[in-house]
Amino acid sequence: MESRLTFFRQSGWLVVATVASGIFMTATQIVANRWMEPGEWGLWLALLRIYLLMSIPSAGLQVIFAQQTAAAVSPELQHRLARTVRTTLKATFVFWLAVAIVAFIGTPYWMGLLKITRPAAWHCTLLIGLASLWLPLVRGILQGQQNFLGLGWVLMLDGVGRLVMVWIILALGGQAAGGMVGALCGTGVAIGLGGWLIRGLLRVPGEAVDWSPWLRKTVPLTLAIGSVQFMMIVDVPYIQSVFPASQTATGYMPAALIGLAMTTMLLPMAAVMFPKVVRSAALTQRTSALEHAFAGTALLGAALAGACVLLPKLPLQIIFFGKPEFWAAAPLVPWIAWCLLPLILANVLIANLLARERFGIAYPVALIALAYGLTLFFARPHLQALEPMAAFRTVLQILGGFSLLQLLAAIGFTFRRPYSNAAPAP
Repeated sequence: MESRLTFFRQSGWLVVATVASGIFMTATQIVANRWMEPGEWGLWLALLRIYLLMSIPSAGLQVIFAQQTAAAVSPELQHRLARTVRTTLKATFVFWLAVAIVAFIGTPYWMGLLKITRPAAWHCTLLIGLASLWLPLVRGILQGQQNFLGLGWVLMLDGVGRLVMVWIILALGGQAAGGMVGALCGTGVAIGLGGWLIRGLLRVPGEAVDWSPWLRKTVPLTLAIGSVQFMMIVDVPYIQSVFPASQTATGYMPAALIGLAMTTMLLPMAAVMFPKVVRSAALTQRTSALEHAFAGTALLGAALAGACVLLPKLPLQIIFFGKPEFWAAAPLVPWIAWCLLPLILANVLIANLLARERFGIAYPVALIALAYGLTLFFARPHLQALEPMAAFRTVLQILGGFSLLQLLAAIGFTFRRPYSNAAPAP
């Protein structure tokens, strides 16, 4: 049985790296908040979430390459992996190019919906979309190789590069568009380091790949991981599109930033667990990685959410020091913490099921996410009739309800015996 010390040592480094990256990202927000107008700062947060939404098609790629890399225990499997990586990089580029052209043509519509003041902000968001498709692939390979040191540095350089570039650009007078340029530079540095770390795999000779089984895994993986990612981030661009920028910048965005910090701290344990479960399944060995990851995530998550209840204004006072208008979001901080926690715990269980190739979980997860999106869509007129803070709280309550549904679905599939066509043993 796997040592608890080994698991928490590896997850500890990844947590440290992720938290460090989160600190740099938060510092970037502090710098941006000092230099940007409130409306531009809120718009920048929304564009960053759209950047994450654009990466959803590759969310399954991160998981499947983590799985495929961890299971590549023979030279033949390594050759197939190398061929798959190179082909996927080309395919995602073609996909991004097609989407970028369509979105570029529709620039006036998106500028009106998201209240974008400068076209350059939207165009840079489209450009960074390519990085959003490639970076999960690189992270997945490093995760599957259990190269948590390299993965941690990729995460940290993304934050450091973004902070430095955003600081320089904003000092020169940039606003939301300049912030997106800084984000593009930080992500570019991270992809460069990740590409260098996996260069050995990229040089391995390729071998013919049967794409049908690969796609049968990729589609449910994308549905499952993409659905969870969608629920974690869609609230910010949704709020930006429904309410005036003057209300969202000081009323909702500060609390959303606290929620992002919380997820950044809690997700790494599932990332450490995943390749260990894949490898144990490939070698038919037992691992206690799920128990460690779920317990650690639950305990740390409950502690963070409890702190948000006791001291909801403190993190806002630290991040937005000297700007009390942003402290008005304090009543939403406990809501966002407790409404995200079930979804974060569900993510651990879903990752375990996917690592064991129990892909049936993907379809209820996707249906719940679809129901969540439709609920937000049809709730729009009702929310616009409410007082802003009550409307923001209602959005979080909707998120909390569907997050709990995701957790219940993940628990049900975790404890359900997997279906097998094999005849019973004599």
